[in-house]
Amino acid sequence: MNLATSFRNLFPIICLVFFAIKSPCQTTSKPFPWPEGKQVAVSLSFDDARASQVNGGTALLDKYGVKATFYVVPAAVRSQLSGWKRAVASGHEIGNHSLNHPCSGNFVWSRSKALEEYTLGKMEEELVEANKQIKEMLGVDCNVFAYPCGQTFVGRGEDTQSYVPVAAKLFDNSRGWMDEAPNDPSYVDFAQLTGVESDGKDFDKILPLIEQAKKSGQWLVLAGHEMGEGGDQTTRLTMLEELMKYAADPANGIWLAPVGTVADYVASKR
Repeated sequence: MNLATSFRNLFPIICLVFFAIKSPCQTTSKPFPWPEGKQVAVSLSFDDARASQVNGGTALLDKYGVKATFYVVPAAVRSQLSGWKRAVASGHEIGNHSLNHPCSGNFVWSRSKALEEYTLGKMEEELVEANKQIKEMLGVDCNVFAYPCGQTFVGRGEDTQSYVPVAAKLFDNSRGWMDEAPNDPSYVDFAQLTGVESDGKDFDKILPLIEQAKKSGQWLVLAGHEMGEGGDQTTRLTMLEELMKYAADPANGIWLAPVGTVADYVASKR
């Protein structure tokens, strides 16, 4: 057997050894460069424009100088208009949460506005109209969106379609709901940001989510509804206060900022 033949026989083994040695390095990426050396980004977001958000919730956020993202439905804004104008003046981000909050007709309360009966055209018309009404009431252009119920489809059966492309055309970023993980800033699809539920949790349940995201330099978007202490779909003010105090300590390495602010930063770094 000559030298060339010997090398050909050994080549597969050499490759296996080489890649076995190299693979740990190949799976290790540089930490995402969050501003000022921060280790993790956290965004607070709330849906539906519920009255408790401007009747107590924003006051607590303002006390700590924290800005959140509020995904609103025009009719709900209209019923608490002065409060929402104050929220805008305080620097909170306003996002679109649709005109009529359509969800699957499996929710009986949504049967008259079931996603199964929507088309892409109808959805786009309503999102554009919601933007128009929010602009008229609050003077802001909505660049961010949250999918009602976290559901991203219209139609049923073989006619089912995703309306993620519609949201991607109209907004800089769009957030889901009841997701299981934070966003990887180096990879995330801005049209499908994950939103992790903050309702019904004390800070001892939220802190592990933050710490886990910090290990990988990720972006945790918390998503809630009511802002208070009890009841269904309520993000607790006591939890928020503990979170904001924790984030205020530079040693904890947390960048706490609205969804749009973080998304724009991530886009600029990618």
